Amino acid sequence: MSFDRSIKIAPSILSADFANFGQEIRAVEDQGADWVHVDVMDGHFVPNITFGPATCKAIRPHIRGVMDVHLMISPVDAYIDAFAQSGADFITAHLEAGPHIHRTLQAIRATGAKAGLALNPGTPVEAAKGLLDDVDLVCIMTVNPGFGGQKFIHSQIDKVRALRAMIGDRPVHIEIDGGVDPTTAPLVAEAGADVLVAGSAVFKGGSVSNSAPYGDNIRAIRAAAEAALR
Repeated sequence: MSFDRSIKIAPSILSADFANFGQEIRAVEDQGADWVHVDVMDGHFVPNITFGPATCKAIRPHIRGVMDVHLMISPVDAYIDAFAQSGADFITAHLEAGPHIHRTLQAIRATGAKAGLALNPGTPVEAAKGLLDDVDLVCIMTVNPGFGGQKFIHSQIDKVRALRAMIGDRPVHIEIDGGVDPTTAPLVAEAGADVLVAGSAVFKGGSVSNSAPYGDNIRAIRAAAEAALR
């Protein structure tokens, strides 16, 4: 998987039709999605429950591109192998989810998956400074994790800009998760983000039987983000 900083749109299947994950994934990829983002929630670290390794394994054959698994769970370490074996390309853990984040990141990389680090809105970006050689992706949460459809927290834009400066020339993606749409995408792209997770903003107005709106939504987000880089 080669590294580049081009804008990548990663639809979150949290906003898809849970009864039709395979078809939904094929639909968004056919309509231009670059990655597929899987939000794993445990009802403990965040106030919601979604799905686990078995679901990830079941949908993996339907994903042609990158499977980006975001673990909003605590503890994390005991489940890393299961998610790696489910076929995750990226496994992202929250800095706030446990006391030994270096160990967690090392455990992710030991499986062969790419290691991601997520920061909640209330966590200062400086917390990631000593971890940048141990990660392949940093996910800046622009909403508090747990639910889709929340409003974008604008104070996180400065965090993205500071993180981009800290990363320098390291091959580390900056991912944005929460409230991404054509209005907010250019703000975070200009600040240095390259992976944009979008749930409701991608899936609104469409369905498996009418997937054209997915493509319209993806193109609108991508165009807005790329325009900010010209």
